[in-house]
Amino acid sequence: MTTAQAGTGRTITTDIPARLDRLPWSRWHWTIVIGLGTVWILDGLEVTVVGNIASRLSEPGSGLPITSGEVTGMAAALYVAGACSGALFWGRLTDRWGRKKLFMITLAVYLAATALTAISFDTWWFFLFRFLTGFGIGGEYAAINSAIDELIPKEYRGRVDLMINGSFWLGAVFGSLLSIVALDTDIFAANVGWRLTFALGAVLALVILLVRRHVPESPRWLLIHGRDGEAERIVSSIEQKIDEERSEPLPRPEGEITIHQRRSVSFLEIGRTVFSDYRRRAILGFALFIGQAFLYNAITFGFGAILTTFFDVPSGNTGYYFAVIAIGNFCGPLLLGKLFDTVGRRIMISGTYLLSGLLLFGTAWLFDQGNLSATTMTACWCAVLFFASAGASSAYLTVSEVFPMETRAMSIAFFYAIGTAAGGISGPLLFADLTGTGKVGDTVLAFQIGAALMCLAGLAAALLAVRAERRSLEDIAKPLTAADEAQAASGEAGGDQGPGSQGSKPATA
Repeated sequence: MTTAQAGTGRTITTDIPARLDRLPWSRWHWTIVIGLGTVWILDGLEVTVVGNIASRLSEPGSGLPITSGEVTGMAAALYVAGACSGALFWGRLTDRWGRKKLFMITLAVYLAATALTAISFDTWWFFLFRFLTGFGIGGEYAAINSAIDELIPKEYRGRVDLMINGSFWLGAVFGSLLSIVALDTDIFAANVGWRLTFALGAVLALVILLVRRHVPESPRWLLIHGRDGEAERIVSSIEQKIDEERSEPLPRPEGEITIHQRRSVSFLEIGRTVFSDYRRRAILGFALFIGQAFLYNAITFGFGAILTTFFDVPSGNTGYYFAVIAIGNFCGPLLLGKLFDTVGRRIMISGTYLLSGLLLFGTAWLFDQGNLSATTMTACWCAVLFFASAGASSAYLTVSEVFPMETRAMSIAFFYAIGTAAGGISGPLLFADLTGTGKVGDTVLAFQIGAALMCLAGLAAALLAVRAERRSLEDIAKPLTAADEAQAASGEAGGDQGPGSQGSKPATA
């Protein structure tokens, strides 16, 4: 086996990326989806449970001296702040140490933090471990999206990425229903039920951790870091497993790529690549992340509070309503995902952002006119989030596929952190204040801000989105280690041009 230290500095020609891209869908790919994608279910569970139990935590006898505003405001902001800082911290290590090592470590951090949240005895403890839970989840975004895009064939990359990121909402459905049971004082004491929801999250994380052990390291990452022998063995093993399922031979890979192996890429080189060579794509990433982050982190965190404040829905029943909009959220990426690979990225990304923004403007107007009930408000949100969820998931897809291999995890981490900080830290704090006033106009204003940012992001996508559908990652953005030093800056012309098609064959010195 060639190690990174021993192999770094060699020049190799390989067709491994092309061999991965030409693979038909198989049971092996489903193991990747299950092993990596299920973590978003935990994220959805975390966010939803906290939003739904906010009212109960603030009630006497909960075991915590905390207010509902502190749960949906300060605790939510700390969770997002932890996710942003965790994304940056772990994202850099993901590019240096590898995808597999980091998606094991970050899940372990999440597991420990959420378990310790369950035993919170004071406000400061709850705040601390909400931050650390987010710190673990933030690292997952960089490690998981990098690994998914580098392991999934190019024909399926868009729909799979959207489906996996959209699975957050399966966790939201589960969290909504779980909160109904947990908040039922006929079943659990007021200071026990909410603790069990966090404990269950830790148990589920442990199960995922055990499954994830069988997911391999990214062969693309191994190639660049001098471990081409290991990359060859992994790809050969995958091909053998898939070949055993088929009655006909695998199609021949087309193309190869020559790279100079190296240990790491400096922050300076990452910055120059992302913000100079790919500045139009960087602007696109900012727009997509800020729009979706504000919509979701600022508004959906407080959905339960809206129901109780304006529609007198009992705190124990908000989970039913949230389960409905969560289903709408999951159906968006699930049903629209294939279109991102067929109709194309530009049309679908801009379309989902613009539609969700316009529908949210309509919802704000109806709410301001007093024409909505708890049920019809939920129906409106379901329609808005059907499109918004597909758009939000495509933001992660976009930044994970339009920058060079060596910067992928750090790029995901950076755009996630900046966009989410803009909409996800200030958003919950602002929105908690707006809904706390009990004034319809304040809540309408929050809706309108979220809608405007989504529409602006949709317009940015219409101008700047990269036509990445059914193209190899190496074709969309040439690796920095590629033997040809010409960079893919030509892709700045609308983001749909890049270096020629590249693939691979067994690594050779």
